[in-house]
Amino acid sequence: MINNHFGFGRIIVTIIMAMCLRITPWPGFLADINPDWVLLVLIYWTIAVPERVGIFHAWTIGLLTDVLTGRIFGQHALAYSLVIYACLTLHKRLRQFPLPQQCLFIFCCLLLTQILLFWLKNIQHPAQLTTSFLWPIFAGTFCWPLVYIVLRRVRLSRRTR
Repeated sequence: MINNHFGFGRIIVTIIMAMCLRITPWPGFLADINPDWVLLVLIYWTIAVPERVGIFHAWTIGLLTDVLTGRIFGQHALAYSLVIYACLTLHKRLRQFPLPQQCLFIFCCLLLTQILLFWLKNIQHPAQLTTSFLWPIFAGTFCWPLVYIVLRRVRLSRRTR
């Protein structure tokens, strides 16, 4: 049953916070392992309330992320849209998965995003694939339970029944 009292404002606030985490300057090697917080938040909201967050939102937020990070316009939009399409297609199953299985799905989504972004970067000018390619994927996978728990509390707070 859809909760009509659930506002879109909480989704916007959490995405803005994720964008802030995305551009926060991290010290040393932490900058290399900074996961894609925006995508993790989008995935959560797509699984939790698919009637509120969809491909159009992923595309728009991806364009904003491109502007925010200084990447070529449309890269994140394309990657986010593909991942959110997969989440929308599988959201009923994903809700039933325990967290370890969800982490495996998140790993695949983050890997797909990284491969797509690397491929698009490689089209512009040849780039070397280094081991730092995998660090944000692993970090995002390990951060998923925390993101899930925090956003679940945000979603369920002030719920009236």
